[in-house]
Amino acid sequence: MAMSAGKDDGSPMMDMNTTPLIDVMLVLLIMFIITIPVATHSIDIDLPVATPPTDTPPPIDPIKNKIVLTPDSKILWNGVQIDQNGLINSLQATTRMSTEPELQFQPEPDASYELSAQVLQVIKAAQVTKFGFVGNEQFANFGK
Repeated sequence: MAMSAGKDDGSPMMDMNTTPLIDVMLVLLIMFIITIPVATHSIDIDLPVATPPTDTPPPIDPIKNKIVLTPDSKILWNGVQIDQNGLINSLQATTRMSTEPELQFQPEPDASYELSAQVLQVIKAAQVTKFGFVGNEQFANFGK
């Protein structure tokens, strides 16, 4: 930075000293940068709440219902094709049982993503509590 010492004639220097102004501006800039919240991009997912373990294990129900989505947009309930209304009725019937059976969801690799999202929305609306994804090992090499 260049400094001016004034004229040789002994007159006072008329230039403003900007060094303190620049120092204050830099401090304010640093404080502003520090106080900016970190931008987070997240997707909210409702995860099941864990139940505390009990002394006696719950009885094991051998009935497991499996929903499979095929590449040609068919919904299979335990191997039998059903439509979306039939899926809603079946899910409501399982939630009314005294011991709710496990619901397994397995879309085939080429199944429609839109259909998968619709079926998951129907399952969530039916308030199924015993739900799991199966067959995820088929996607272990996805994108490789």
